[in-house]
Amino acid sequence: MTKGTITLFIVVLIIVILSLLISLIFLVIAKKKKKINNILQELEREKNDIISSALLNEFQKIEALNNSKIKKRVEQWHKSFNKLRDVSLPLITDQILEIESLIDSKKYKEVNVLLAKCELSLFHIKTERDNLLESIREITLSEERNRSAVTKLKSIYRNIINKYNQNKEDYKEIANIIELQFENIDKLFSAFERCIEESEFEEVSKIVKALDDLIKNIEIVVEEAPTVLFMDKVVIPKKMNDVKNTYSKMIKDGYFLGFMNIEYNLEEADKKLNDIYDRLKKLDIEDSVFELKTMLDYFESLFTDFDKEKICKKNYDNITKKLSEKITNLIKVVKNIYTEIEDIKSTYDLTKEEISLVDVLNDSLINVKEDFKLLSDRTKLKVTSYSKICKEFERIGVRLSTIENDLEETVKGLSSLKEDEVRAREQLVEIRNILRSSRDRMKSYNLPIVPKNYYVELKEAEYAMKIIMEELNKKPINIKVLNTRVDTGRDLALKLYNTSNELIKTAQMAELAIVYGNRYRSIQKEVEIGLISSEKEFFKGNYRNSLEIVLNALNIVEPGIHKKLIEAYEK
Repeated sequence: MTKGTITLFIVVLIIVILSLLISLIFLVIAKKKKKINNILQELEREKNDIISSALLNEFQKIEALNNSKIKKRVEQWHKSFNKLRDVSLPLITDQILEIESLIDSKKYKEVNVLLAKCELSLFHIKTERDNLLESIREITLSEERNRSAVTKLKSIYRNIINKYNQNKEDYKEIANIIELQFENIDKLFSAFERCIEESEFEEVSKIVKALDDLIKNIEIVVEEAPTVLFMDKVVIPKKMNDVKNTYSKMIKDGYFLGFMNIEYNLEEADKKLNDIYDRLKKLDIEDSVFELKTMLDYFESLFTDFDKEKICKKNYDNITKKLSEKITNLIKVVKNIYTEIEDIKSTYDLTKEEISLVDVLNDSLINVKEDFKLLSDRTKLKVTSYSKICKEFERIGVRLSTIENDLEETVKGLSSLKEDEVRAREQLVEIRNILRSSRDRMKSYNLPIVPKNYYVELKEAEYAMKIIMEELNKKPINIKVLNTRVDTGRDLALKLYNTSNELIKTAQMAELAIVYGNRYRSIQKEVEIGLISSEKEFFKGNYRNSLEIVLNALNIVEPGIHKKLIEAYEK
């Protein structure tokens, strides 16, 4: 490829690229222009919709009413409409024309700014239009809207009157007041019709609101007034009278009920009943049923409290009798302990804590006894309720139970000192018998030599028995030390007894094996050598070694001989 060809190729390529770029720019501009034109068309459509047929129709309706009371408002609406039509909309038209001019001049940057202003202006104008339309419709739709509301209210009102007439006897104390309210509602219905005819729409809304409030209130009154009257004049007064009679009788019977504030609460309840009735006569029944039910629940609960006091009074004599008996019994126990404590202290070595424990329990018992007496005296003064007194006595009962348990443990502990001494003396006799049995058994089997460890264990056991006897002869006896000595002595005695048995059993087995092996002495040289060695160990007192040697020798000629010898020994 020549240099001229390359240059030509590059020039053609540059031209193609430039053509593509120019085409792309034109496409972008065309697309942008189309988008702006669409926006302008939409703005134009929205501008033309500002003065809608709905708005014009509403103006025709309001002018047809020909009401002097709304004349000023109609004039104001006309001014707003004229401003909208003659000032605001032409401004939008001018802005649209200016945008089209800028498009033709290809000043797209300025176009975007002016478009935003135009859209904002159009939004404000539409808001003004909507507010104007809503204000007019408040009047033009007033009759239809309010008549619909009044129709519903009339239906509710008829049901209320029917219910009232069917149960008129239930309202006799406030019947005149309710019927007077019915008359007021009827007058409002008549006033509504008159205002509609005279197109006094502002008054109509006020009347509808008043009707709604009165009918809602009278509906509640007709619904709840019989319940309020029955509870206010019959149920609660009867319940109050029952409470008053029960209260008076219990006071005469010696009950203290001051904590219940019965008299004050009865006075307050009477005031509340009068207040509820006064409000009912004004047809103010809000929260009345709730208040009456609360009062009724309170008076019902009083009878539960009365019954509780009666039960506590019945339990009072039983509780005080049991506590008095328990206090007397515990005092006797403490006196008995004090009577024996000196002998116990001289006989047994007690710690300071063990001795002082009785004093602590005695002090606690004295405090309980004093509290019991104070509470009993206070009961006689009749200044405390039986329910509270019973709770106090229950607490005293708990304290007494604790003292009783501690005394029981103390008595057990003191009693165990004597028991431990008796047990130690019995154990001493048993240890002495074990030692005697061990010595007699050793004497019954004439061993050639008694091993040294037997005599060592015998000496230890005899010394332990001597120590036990010394502890028993001491005054006072230290039980803890004595128990330790007894346990040690018993263990050493049993150890000696086991050693004696094991020693004799081993010697007997060795002797039996040697006698059994003599039959092989002349037959088997190795057996003879084993027997001679076993006999030497036997007469040295090494009975276990002697048994092992003879068993190993016999096992050469008679495998399993050990099992046979054991069977023979047991037989």
